[in-house]
Amino acid sequence: MPKSRQLAAIMFTDIVGYTALMGNDEQKAFKILDRNRKLQQPLIQKHRGRLIKELGDGVLVSFSNAADAVLSAIAIQQACAGLTDLKLRIGIHLGDVVFDDNDVFGDSVNIASRLQTLAPEGGILISEQVYKNVANNKGVVTRLVGDEVLKNVKERVRVYEVNPNGRQDEPKWLMHRTKKAAPPKSIAVLPFVNMSNDPEQDYFSDGIAEEITNSLSHLKDLQVAGRTSSSQYKGAKVDLREVGKRLGVTTVLEGSVRKQGNRLRITAQLINASDGFHLWSDKYDRNMDDIFAIQDEIALAITDQLKVTFFENDRELVTKSPTQNAAAYELYLKGMFQINRRGSSILIGLEYFKQAIAIDPEYSLAYTGYADAHVLGSFYGYFPGTEVMPKVKQATDKAIKLDDSRCESYCTLASYYVVLEWNWAEAEINFAKSIERNPKFAQTRALYGMSYLAFHRGRFHEAEKQGRLAVKLAPLSAIVYADLSWTLYIEQKFEEALTVAQAGIELDNNSFLAHRIAGLAYWGLKRYEEALETFNYLLKISNRHQHVVSCLIWVHCSIGNKEEAEVLMHELETKAMTEYIAGTHLSLSADWLGNLEKALLYL
Repeated sequence: MPKSRQLAAIMFTDIVGYTALMGNDEQKAFKILDRNRKLQQPLIQKHRGRLIKELGDGVLVSFSNAADAVLSAIAIQQACAGLTDLKLRIGIHLGDVVFDDNDVFGDSVNIASRLQTLAPEGGILISEQVYKNVANNKGVVTRLVGDEVLKNVKERVRVYEVNPNGRQDEPKWLMHRTKKAAPPKSIAVLPFVNMSNDPEQDYFSDGIAEEITNSLSHLKDLQVAGRTSSSQYKGAKVDLREVGKRLGVTTVLEGSVRKQGNRLRITAQLINASDGFHLWSDKYDRNMDDIFAIQDEIALAITDQLKVTFFENDRELVTKSPTQNAAAYELYLKGMFQINRRGSSILIGLEYFKQAIAIDPEYSLAYTGYADAHVLGSFYGYFPGTEVMPKVKQATDKAIKLDDSRCESYCTLASYYVVLEWNWAEAEINFAKSIERNPKFAQTRALYGMSYLAFHRGRFHEAEKQGRLAVKLAPLSAIVYADLSWTLYIEQKFEEALTVAQAGIELDNNSFLAHRIAGLAYWGLKRYEEALETFNYLLKISNRHQHVVSCLIWVHCSIGNKEEAEVLMHELETKAMTEYIAGTHLSLSADWLGNLEKALLYL
């Protein structure tokens, strides 16, 4: 066949757990491979697909249009639904490819392959290019997963999941919402849309929405749904009635940001969630130096429209700017954007906080961010705890000295006492101070419940109460779901912990914490195959983080895979020669491998 360039939909399918099965039962593996071939081929032909080649247990197929590819994938997954020993992952992308000598090449092939590896068991993931071609097809039900980083793909890819059952399932995170009617004075601030044509500017649009949310959350007469930078709502067309119902609010603030150099164009609309009616809207064409005034004007316009009553110093709290230096503020937003990603992004965020402090040494929140990055960095194993203790204490003390009204500073100081100094009395005092300054700050509730009440006090009933309150305050934050899941896990409520962790994953498929606790919950339930799949996926997206390698060692040891565990242990010990690896994880892993002497040495 001569070489030709065409627009095509490329589909990859892959058998879940096939490599492990091949190692354990080769004969059974070949039978499943044959069954897979017989099941897929007629369904591919029926939807006018062209089977390019088989790649081990995977299949590469091309279609002339996206609809045929998606309908074929749905038919395949439906046919597999009743089979216990044949589960598939499927990925589909639409783009230019080169056909040459009965093979196909190009970036589009790579993207489809990467989507397949990300897909859940029995799932179908499609790119935005495919979604746009099937969005109006009534037989195809999709949900937005988010903007994903794919290996060897330069730009983030917006990914959607197709439900092969053809119904819009209720999200797991919605199960944790109350059924009470929304208060008349209530609002959710959706992520502002980045209109700058530069994904690297997402930090700014996210940051503006979050700062407005934080300002409004101080008001006693207004219920505010906490941080909602869920990828489900980023730039997506959403049913505002559904948003209002899910988040328990009567109004929604939408907006967009275009930032070019020092110039800003910000639009904002306050919308009645029940009927989509615009209560207020405005557009701001200003310089970057005016960002604080713009945020104040938007927040005050909302309070005016909703007839919010101001008590005591409410107005001052709403309009209070933590800095007047726009450059320092922008660096702070970049830092927060990075540490909220967790993992190695914490180290990037730390550098931004350092730069913000250098520009404005009186910026209280920059010191808090700097301290928070160090606490998180020690938790994730990037620094030894003893090394960062003085840095965290000095930074939080400085932040509080500059401004003792900020709940964030006391929350970070409380975390310092829990994670690094183990001073339970001071931890509780500072969590109480944080809650006193802002009872609606979800992060304090989540950490107070998980890290202090559950982990260190064993007061699980109180811990769960705080965790569920955090979920109520920030219903679209994957982090608060992960924190609640941790509490349930150490309480040995493994099924419930798994459900809550999966809710976090629905909100952010890149959530390190949510995937990790889901894997541990599977392990606790003795669902070892699913635990291994979860940790192997997390291994890929976390660049083989030491916590994940350790978890894999424990699971492999639980099922007698001593050789695999030894290989992973060697990886950890080799890394420990050139970088910091937490002694706790090395010790636990050595203990699982039966080497008590080495375990004690690492402790």
